[in-house]
Amino acid sequence: MIRFEKVSFRYDGADSDALRDVDLHIPEGELCLVTGRTGVGKSTLLGAVNGLVPRFTGGRLRGRVTVGGLDTARLPLQEFAEVVGVVGQDPLAGFVTDTVEEELAYGMEQRGLAAEVMRKRVEETLDLLGIAELRNRPLRTLSGGQQQRVAIGAVLTNHPAVLVLDEPTSALDPTAAEDVLGALLRLVHDLGTTVVVAEHRVERVLQYADRLLHLPGDGTVVSGEPADMMRHSDVAPPVVRLGRAAGWDPLPLSVRDARRRATELRERLAGRRPPPRPANDATPVLRARGLTVSYGRDIAVRGVDLDLPGGRVTALMGRNGSGKSSLLWALQGSGTRASGVVDVAGVDPGGVSAAGARALVGLVPQTASDLLYLDTVAAECRQCDRESRVPPGTCRALLDTLAPGVPDARHPRDLSEGQRLALVLAVQLAAAPGVMLLDEPTRGLDHHAKERFRTVVRRLADEGRAVVVATHDVEFAAAVADRVVVMAEGEFVADGPTARIVTSSPAFAPQVAKVMAPQQWLTVAQVEAALSDSEVVA
Repeated sequence: MIRFEKVSFRYDGADSDALRDVDLHIPEGELCLVTGRTGVGKSTLLGAVNGLVPRFTGGRLRGRVTVGGLDTARLPLQEFAEVVGVVGQDPLAGFVTDTVEEELAYGMEQRGLAAEVMRKRVEETLDLLGIAELRNRPLRTLSGGQQQRVAIGAVLTNHPAVLVLDEPTSALDPTAAEDVLGALLRLVHDLGTTVVVAEHRVERVLQYADRLLHLPGDGTVVSGEPADMMRHSDVAPPVVRLGRAAGWDPLPLSVRDARRRATELRERLAGRRPPPRPANDATPVLRARGLTVSYGRDIAVRGVDLDLPGGRVTALMGRNGSGKSSLLWALQGSGTRASGVVDVAGVDPGGVSAAGARALVGLVPQTASDLLYLDTVAAECRQCDRESRVPPGTCRALLDTLAPGVPDARHPRDLSEGQRLALVLAVQLAAAPGVMLLDEPTRGLDHHAKERFRTVVRRLADEGRAVVVATHDVEFAAAVADRVVVMAEGEFVADGPTARIVTSSPAFAPQVAKVMAPQQWLTVAQVEAALSDSEVVA
């Protein structure tokens, strides 16, 4: 179905090829997972499938790409709309209408499909993705995860033969991600749709993949069976890394596979426990009481109380649309409140200037680049120093601590996701707030970048700050959080130590917890440390 024949591509002004001598064949009806670190060319590879690369990116493409026998270099892009459906990383950037139903119908309207056909497909897609209740909602009022499902739906209504998705589950809660992946599997198995998915959260997709394409970073693409590729891949989910630590062969690709192999491992670790994390008994640096946020008749946050101790990391979790982002903005002072008070050092951030609020509570939003508006990294840092009233060079020094080597002259939009996140975090930290709120900070970060960012988050807590991470990334939460708070319909439904909350939830438990239950191991690092200690004792 998809063929790359000696394909190389280089962006204008680049020193090396983003893709180099790529030869591959993806048959019809396969689910193909694309992996690799941030910036190695995954999005470039996906863009080449339907001709967006190089037509909309510039640069030079050599070789030949065909889809269903159609040469992407010879046919107009509009002719590929019926063959290849594309869902990008930023759903909002691709929307062209105002409401969910209009967006689902738009592509079919452009193709001139009959009204009864469009109505039927819209209804089928609403049900398939579980978004029927959002039918009349304005797109800009949806949560990030809801927008992502609508973006996928807008492509599915066209019934493409090939579906290309770039980070499709990055903004989805675990249950919604399973729903979307289930829908994709039905397309593959029942309709023979070819699906190509680039995803950093490999643990969500790997067990369903027929083929794995790995980009090691030198422009090449390595293709193979997932089980074979995972033996040496530097991008691997927790169950694979757990299998490596335990010496299992073959390596497991799913929780089910790993549990079948884990009996002996659980016996080796019987009677042992992970090191306890600090209890949440520190003095709160932020107190919120009776906090309510509403948008018209819709109540996003319902009278919640929250204490945030200094030196602790709290993971805020819950399904898409449960009120997490609304709560963070209300705590920071920029968001609207229907009622309630927030106290940080005797001051309510909602009652002071924007600069004053930023000095009390820093917030990194879901789309970190929303806070960047100048042409260079250096300009952003200088402006930050002026607005925060700190000595020149403060923001730059923070950035060098978080992400060393980011060029001063680089435009913020040309940074990697990790570098851009570090720049925004440095901008917020320059004002030295005692509370840091991070909304989905790991979107777009690969495993290695998340490990580095985890170190940054722990450092913030060790400096005495209260840190809140709103996230759907259960693996990151398990590794970094001391406490987990779960929201549903604007209310807190669970609050407690990380191990107790996540191990009692099928949706929010990390892979290691599912494999090792009823023992309360959360991460591969914990298991590796325990195995190492056992060997020393033996």
